[in-house]
Amino acid sequence: MTSPLPSSQSAVSVLDLAPVVPVVVVADVADAVPLARALVAGGLPAIEVTLRTPAGLAAIRAIAAEVTDAVVGAGTVITPGQVADCGAAGARFLVSPGWTDALLAAMQASGVPFLPGVATASEVVTLLERGVREMKFFPAQAAGGTAYLKSLAGPLPQARFCPTGGIGPANAPDYLALPNVGCVGGTWMLPEDAIAAKDWTRIERLAREAAGLRRPLSAGGTSR
Repeated sequence: MTSPLPSSQSAVSVLDLAPVVPVVVVADVADAVPLARALVAGGLPAIEVTLRTPAGLAAIRAIAAEVTDAVVGAGTVITPGQVADCGAAGARFLVSPGWTDALLAAMQASGVPFLPGVATASEVVTLLERGVREMKFFPAQAAGGTAYLKSLAGPLPQARFCPTGGIGPANAPDYLALPNVGCVGGTWMLPEDAIAAKDWTRIERLAREAAGLRRPLSAGGTSR
C-alpha cells in the first residue's frame, strides 16, 4: 500500500500514523467535520468513514475539504463503483472487509492506498503473490485474535495488519504488541451517546487516550 501522505512524509503508511484508526459511522453529515476535528485534536489523524450509511460518502467529501490535518479514508468498500466514488470524494485510503478479484483490481488501479480484508492464511498468501503487503484482519476477534496473528508472523513476516472487529481499550495493547500489527481499528472512542449529544470534547478525550496506546518499547529502546 503506497502512502496517502504528502511527498515529505511519503515513507509513512496509514498503519503508522497512529496506533488506532477510528472506524466512523456517520448518520448525519453535519456531524462529520466536528467529529473529525475532535479525533485529529486527540491525536488520531487517520479516520475511516464507513459506507454503511447514506451519509458516508458525503461525510468523506466534507472531511477531505474542511479538515486538512485529517487523513480520511473510506471503509466498507465492497464494489469497484464505490472505489471510484470514494476516490472522487477525496478518500486518501480504502478499506474493505474482504476482497474479490474485481474489487482488488479496482483498488490497485485507483492509485489510492488500500487495506483489503483477510481472515485466513490462504488469503494473505494470495495477496502477497499480488504484491499487497498491508491488509485489514477482519473480524479480528472472531477470526482468531492475537493468537492467530502471532501464528502468521513466523511464516509470513512480510505481511502487516490493521486488525478490526471486537477490539477495545482492554485488548488493543495485546494486538499492538505483535510485530506484524501496525495499528488497530475500533469504535470505542466514538460512543453513540456522545455523538448524539455532539459532545466533541468527550470524543477528543477518548481519542487522546486511544492515541496513547503506543507499541511497547523494544529491547533496543525504540518503538514502531
